[in-house]
Amino acid sequence: MANMDMPVSKLAGIGKVKAAAFEKLGIHTLADLIYHFPTRYENRGVVSTLAEGRVGMMQSYILTVATEPKMARLRGSLTVVKFRAFDDSGSVEITYFNQPYMRDKFHTGETYRFYGKLTEKLGRFSLSSPIAEKYDEREALPELYAVYRLANPLNKNVLRECAKQALSICRTEITDVLPSELRAKYSLATLSFALENIHVPENLTALDRAARRLAFDELLQTALAVRLMRKKQTQSFAERMENGDISKFLNTVPFELTNAQKRAIDDIIKDMSAGEGRDAPRMSRILVGDVGCGKTVCAAAAVYMTVHNGFQALVMAPTEILASQHYNDLAPQFASLGYNVEKLTGSTTAAEKRRIKMGLENGSIDIVIGTHALIEDNVVFKSLGLAVCDEQHRFGIAQRAKLLEKSPRAHMLVMSATPIPRTLSLVLYGDLAISRIDEMPRGRQKVDTFYVNENYRERLNGFIEKQFADGGQVYVVCPAVEAQEDDADEGAVTVSVFDEGFTPPLKSAVEFAKELSERFPEASVAYIHGKMRPAEKNDIMTRFVSGEIKLLVSTTVIEVGINVPNASLMIVENAERFGLSQLHQLRGRVGRGERKSYCVLVSDSEGEIAKQRLKLMTKTNDGFVIAEEDLKMRGPGDFLGTDGARQSGAHGNYRMAALCQDASIPEAAGEAAAAILEEDPTLSSEAFAPLRKKLANAMSASETTMN
Repeated sequence: MANMDMPVSKLAGIGKVKAAAFEKLGIHTLADLIYHFPTRYENRGVVSTLAEGRVGMMQSYILTVATEPKMARLRGSLTVVKFRAFDDSGSVEITYFNQPYMRDKFHTGETYRFYGKLTEKLGRFSLSSPIAEKYDEREALPELYAVYRLANPLNKNVLRECAKQALSICRTEITDVLPSELRAKYSLATLSFALENIHVPENLTALDRAARRLAFDELLQTALAVRLMRKKQTQSFAERMENGDISKFLNTVPFELTNAQKRAIDDIIKDMSAGEGRDAPRMSRILVGDVGCGKTVCAAAAVYMTVHNGFQALVMAPTEILASQHYNDLAPQFASLGYNVEKLTGSTTAAEKRRIKMGLENGSIDIVIGTHALIEDNVVFKSLGLAVCDEQHRFGIAQRAKLLEKSPRAHMLVMSATPIPRTLSLVLYGDLAISRIDEMPRGRQKVDTFYVNENYRERLNGFIEKQFADGGQVYVVCPAVEAQEDDADEGAVTVSVFDEGFTPPLKSAVEFAKELSERFPEASVAYIHGKMRPAEKNDIMTRFVSGEIKLLVSTTVIEVGINVPNASLMIVENAERFGLSQLHQLRGRVGRGERKSYCVLVSDSEGEIAKQRLKLMTKTNDGFVIAEEDLKMRGPGDFLGTDGARQSGAHGNYRMAALCQDASIPEAAGEAAAAILEEDPTLSSEAFAPLRKKLANAMSASETTMN
C-alpha cells in the first residue's frame, strides 16, 4: 500500500478517538490530511513591545519572567496560575486558567515569545493564556503557524504535527501534475514545495508562492472540466421545444419586463427551439444579473416553454428556504395555467417523497422544485426537458453534470446573482452561454449604504427604532453563530496572514440577538443560522416574512433569494469579514418593496485594504463594478468563498483559491486550460497523465461529497 493511502490512524499519537475526529473532517488517509489545507495562519513573527500592544489584538511579545508563578484555586476545581513578565517598555500580568502545570513551566529570568491578546480591566493589563515559546536570540523561532478546521478532540497543535508527519512519510510520492514547461511559463512552484510550505511555511514569501501554486491547480482543474463539459454538450442533443409561444405565461406576469429580461428570454427560446425534428442542441445557459434584476421570471418562462411542449421541468435551489420561496411564488402561477407543481427537499416526509417520486416517474407531476434531494439516484423522471439550477455559485461542476445525467435530453439553465469578474467567469462558467441581465425593474429601490464604526452604535440603535416606528423590519447579519468560535463562521471571509491592522472580535448571531432583545424589548427579535434544523429555519423566516418578527439576527444563511418586501434596513456586523460580493448580496435583501431602504456596514477594522473595500460599497450599487474592484484588491478568494474552501466537492474544490489574493491567477488558469486542450483535446498524452488522473479524482470526489 502506498504511503499516501495509509490510514491516519497509523500516525504516532492517533488512537481511536482522534481517528474518529479525523473521519468527521473527511480525513481518512495521509493524502486527505496533506490536502486538508489551513484556513489561516498565526503570524507570530511580528513582535511588538508592551508599549505598542493593542487591547484585543493578537500580537507577539518577547518577555522575561519577572516573578515565580503562583497558583490559586477558585471556586470548585478551577485554578489560575499568575506571574508577571516584562520587556524594556513595561510589564504585564500573565494568567493561565485551568492549566496548573503552567506553574512549573516558567521560572524567573527566562525569556519567552508570548502570543496572545492583551486585555485591560480597571487599568490593569494582562495576557490571558497566551501561547509561550522559549526564546533564544541565537535560534530563530518559526514565524507562521497554520490554523486548521478542527473537530473535537483535535486541536491546532495535533493537526500541525500530524500534517508534518504525513508530509515526511509521503514526501517521495508527491508527483507534480503540471509539466515543467507550464510551471516555468506561469512562474509556479513545484507541487512538493507548495504542499510543504502551505502546512509549514518557511516565511511569508514561501507561503505566498505555495498558495499561488495550489490556487492555480484548483482553478485550472475547474477550467479544464468546464471546457471538456462544454465540448461534450455541444456534441449532444436535447428535446426540441417546437412551440415557442409563451404569451399565455406572460399574461400571468403582473409587471412589465425590462429589455434585458426580454433579451434573456429570447436567448432561451432560440436555444430550446433550435435544430430540426425532435433534436435541439442542448441549451447550457447562465442568467447572470445583479441582485433583484428579475432572473426568476426568465427562468419561469423557460419552465413554461418546457411544460407547454409536454415535458417536465425541475428547479433546484441550494437551501430549503429558497426552494420554499420559489415554490410559493411559482406554484400558484403555474397551477392557474393548469400545471401540477410539487416541492421535494430533505425535510419532505417519507410518504410525501414516495408520492412525489412516483408522480415524477409516471409523468403526473409537471414541475418539481427542491434542493439536492432532486438529484438523488432514486428520483426518476418520465420526460425531463429542463433543469434550472438557482444560485449557481453554490453548486459544483459535478452537480451540473449529475443533473444532466438524470436525463440526457434535458436543457440546462442556471442563474447567479453573484457578480463575477469576466476573467473568473471564464473559468467558472466556461461551459455555459451567458445572458447578462443588466437592467433593474422599474420601481426597484436604490439602497443607500453607510460605513460606520462602533462609535455610531447609539445612533444606529436610534435608526433601528425609527424603522420600527415607520413599520419597517430590520436584518442584522453576524459572521459567527456562537460566541468565541474559531474559524467557524458561516461564509465570512477568513482573515489571512496577509491582512494588516486590528481585527475586531467576532459578533455572534446567538449572543447579539440576546443583546438586541434587551435593547429593543418592544420588538420581536429572533435569530437564524445554518446549524439550525430546516423546519426551524423555515418557521422563523415565515414569521419574519409575515411581520411577526421585527428584527432578525442572522448569519449569511439569508444571503441568497429571500424576499421580504417590508425589510428596510440591513446591518452587517464585522463587515470586514465578508467579501464584497457577499455584502452586495446581503444589501440586496432590502429595498425589495416600496420602502426607502438602507444598508449599514459596521467595522472597527484598521486594515487599509478593509477600509478601501468597505468605502467602495458606499459609492456604487453596481455589483459588476464592485466585483472587478474587489478582484483587484483581494484576488479571487471573496468570489469563491470559505464554503467552497471547507467543503471540497460540494461547492467546488477551492480550498486554496478561496484564500488567494493574486488577481492574475484566474486569467492564467483559463489561458493554460485553453492551451492544454488545444495541444491535447482529451488529455490522453503521457505528459498530461497526472493532470488527467487528478481531474478525474476531483470530479469523483465532488460527486461523492454531493450525495
